[in-house]
This record gives sequence, structure tokens and C-alpha cells, in this order.
Amino acid sequence: MEYSEKVMEHFRNPRNVGEIENPDGVGRVGNPVCGDIMELYIKVKDGVITDARFKTFGCGAAIATSSMVTELVKNKTIDDALKISNRAVADALGGLPPIKMHCSLLAEEALKKALDDYRGRTSIPASGKPVRKLQMG
Repeated sequence: MEYSEKVMEHFRNPRNVGEIENPDGVGRVGNPVCGDIMELYIKVKDGVITDARFKTFGCGAAIATSSMVTELVKNKTIDDALKISNRAVADALGGLPPIKMHCSLLAEEALKKALDDYRGRTSIPASGKPVRKLQMG
């Protein structure tokens, strides 16, 4: 299977590249077998992801899946973002060759880690609005 035009588009012109200053959550993952490394940054306001950015060192599929996951997650609630699977990322790109599906799994894992990091930094009181915990040290 060749790469879809959508994969090539996100590889050639990735969206949301870079870091977010003072992110609300960061997910870092890597695959020691292929050497891909992904960092995903999210900004959250009132329980909705308002921005997502990434830095990825890896192959074209790793860059494309990183780009796509940032597009899929924007304007989603935390609960909806948790439902984004590697299959959803691959499908949004028009599919990936089987040998490259691990890249979509890395994108999903980076997102889940960023969401876990966000939840670790905040608490959600009865009002339903997240409150940032004070970071010590």
C-alpha cells in the first residue's frame, strides 16, 4: 500500500508544529525499534482543548500522524479527546500501510499522555471547571 494523498499532504505541510508556551499537558513517547520520538502539547480552557502542537523526530508517517492528531483534538472536550484512537488517526489520513500503523499508535499514546499530564496538573471541583494545581519545585 502506498501512502494516501492526505498522508503526503500532512507530511509535506504539517499542521501545528512547535511547542506551546506554558502547556496544560505534555505527552512524550518514543519507539525504540524505529527511533520515532513524539512530543504533543495541549492547551485547555474550560475543559476544551483550544490548541495542540507537536514536535516529532521520525519518518513521514510519524510526522503525518502527529499533524493529524493535533487537528483531530482541537475544540474537543477532554472526554471526547480520550476517545481518539490510533485507528481514528489512520482513518483520518486515508489509511496507513500496515508497517506504519505503529506511528498512529504513537500519536494516540502521546495524546493520552498529554491528557494524563493535564489531569495530573488540575483537579475538577463540583463546579465542573478545572482548577490548576500549584506546582511545587
